[in-house]
Amino acid sequence: MNLLYLVFGDAVRNHFQAQFSILSFLRHRAGLSGITVVTDAPDFYRHLAGHVTVLPIDAATLREWKGEFDFFWRVKIKALEYVAERSPGQAILYLDTDTFLHGSFAALQESLAAGMAFMHEPEGALAALGSKTDKLMWRQTGGQTFSGIQFNERHTMWNAGVVGIPAAGGPAAIALALAICDDLSRQGVTPRLIEQFALSVALQEQFELRAARPYIGHYWSNKDEWNDAIGMFLLESSLKGRTVEQEVAALADFDFRAVPVKKMLKNTHWRLVHLVDRLFPPRETVYAGDEPAA
Repeated sequence: MNLLYLVFGDAVRNHFQAQFSILSFLRHRAGLSGITVVTDAPDFYRHLAGHVTVLPIDAATLREWKGEFDFFWRVKIKALEYVAERSPGQAILYLDTDTFLHGSFAALQESLAAGMAFMHEPEGALAALGSKTDKLMWRQTGGQTFSGIQFNERHTMWNAGVVGIPAAGGPAAIALALAICDDLSRQGVTPRLIEQFALSVALQEQFELRAARPYIGHYWSNKDEWNDAIGMFLLESSLKGRTVEQEVAALADFDFRAVPVKKMLKNTHWRLVHLVDRLFPPRETVYAGDEPAA
């Protein structure tokens, strides 16, 4: 199995999320064929040298991967294609940075070897989803044909924070996803979820598609709490000068259930937080070098 990460920009939190995710899989290093990190910030991965292959992506490659419609998240499918071409006959597991392995690696690996595909979890049939974006997308695509696939009520939108593609049939599924993505862009479909739905449809058409949630945590809705927990773990590693092997060993004592992976707060909560912040600003704000208040 090959792991794949995409990490762009200089936001440190995204890179330490990726490192933590990689460490969680390195507990099962013998079952991994390789770990590829596609990034425009390769310096963040020096600590993992020898454990990952860093593919520095330049502006020209990024433009090429975004394609004729300049769609950024087409890059995800192109990265899958890149790894598949360079590692024929091997399964690929793409992971967003805000993920970690917590379930049975062996069971996940065996399912991929048996021809099962994975995405993080189903979000529901596109025809039945209630957000404005989903409704618009269904109006634009329902009953129409894209790359030979007629979109219908059974096509489900899956969360693309995890994408597991079996070796057998994998390149064809990736090519189909890329073709669907480009067709959707060509037809002017609202772009927000194009690559996610393209992958969802392609994997549903080519394989039995299963949820990766029993194996992989994806904390997209609770990043602040997980960033705090991961930051403390990696800060301790830095202060103690741990090697990668020692970090992997230290994860045996990490409580992956201490912080929820999903935490959905109502919009009213955030409106009240912002209101309180405006009504009760800090009593005093002083920066280094400021003169004390009279």
